[in-house]
Amino acid sequence: MVRLTLGGVALVVLAEIVVLATGLRDIVPLVGGAAVAVVLWAFATRLIGSVSPAPAAPWELSPDEALARWRSRTDVMVGRADGTRGDWDRHLRPLLAREFQMTTGHRLNKDPKAMEATGLMVFGDRLWPWVSPTAASFDDREQPGPGTAALDEILTKLERL
Repeated sequence: MVRLTLGGVALVVLAEIVVLATGLRDIVPLVGGAAVAVVLWAFATRLIGSVSPAPAAPWELSPDEALARWRSRTDVMVGRADGTRGDWDRHLRPLLAREFQMTTGHRLNKDPKAMEATGLMVFGDRLWPWVSPTAASFDDREQPGPGTAALDEILTKLERL
């Protein structure tokens, strides 16, 4: 865009200099206006061409496309379950915590103690630390995550709610 701007200014100035050099002072505004129009047209085509089409909304997808997208997201989630604790904390914990909060209606900022108590009651001492939004650890990021079995158990317990 900077090149286009500089080129446009140079085009307008050059066009006006050429017209002034020929002695036709009456058409300087006309030639300047035409040069500005060319520059604006170049800007418009550049902007319109750079706009990428928006991805289809989930409700606009065909059932096959929706299923393929869901399977892809699920495969990525299962792959991250077998990764490190850092992967779990960055990618899975926010999804699981959000799902838990939406299902139970407890929000961390409203009543953290009630959310903690509900989480311990639903998931138990072993699984709640992997769902709790406050239990992310930056020190143990390279430790192994809980794995696919824990993810399956967490999702099963979320389904029962």
